[in-house]
Amino acid sequence: MTQEIKRQMRRRSAIEPVIGHLKAEHRMDRNYLAHHAGDAANAVLAAVGYNFSLLIRWLRFLLF
Repeated sequence: MTQEIKRQMRRRSAIEPVIGHLKAEHRMDRNYLAHHAGDAANAVLAAVGYNFSLLIRWLRFLLF
């Protein structure tokens, strides 16, 4: 059981800075969605925004 908790904490510590950066830099300061489902949706939207910015950067590199 403790191995599972340690693994989840390592994963969380790797993801939290990305979500924090997206929230600070891309006007995602406040979660306007309610309850646990809203928290999950906010995290997914942050991940989508991050992946989309990586995709745009990759396409820009590819085209120029």
